Amino acid sequence: MKKVIVTIVLAFLATTGFAQEKNKKLTMEVDGKCDMCKMRIEKAALGVKGVKYAMWDIPSHQLSLIIDERKTDPMKVKTALIAVGHDTKELKATQEAYDSIHPCCKYREDDSDDSGKH
Repeated sequence: MKKVIVTIVLAFLATTGFAQEKNKKLTMEVDGKCDMCKMRIEKAALGVKGVKYAMWDIPSHQLSLIIDERKTDPMKVKTALIAVGHDTKELKATQEAYDSIHPCCKYREDDSDDSGKH
C-alpha cells in the first residue's frame, strides 16, 4: 500500500511539474500576401483542435495564437498551415499545396514574374 501511495504522489508531482498551459499565447511567422491568405491561414489554424484564437497580420506576416497545450502544439498548427500552401520558418509547403493557392496569393520570390524583372 505504501508503494502505491508513493507512486501516485510521484506521478502527480511529475505531471504538475510538466504542466501545460490552457491558454498559451504565441506568435509565428507565416508567409502570405493578402486578405485571401489571411482567411485561409486563420481557418487552417482554427481547424486544429486546441487552437482557441488565430489572427494573421498581413504586413508583419505574424500569426498570433492562443492554444491549449494539452490538446495541441505549435508544430501541429504549422503542419496545418503548410497543408493549405503557406510556408512557416520551420516548414515549407509542398509545391502541390503552394500551386493550389490563388495566383494573387503567390508569395515565393520565384513566382513573382509580374514585376517585369527577369
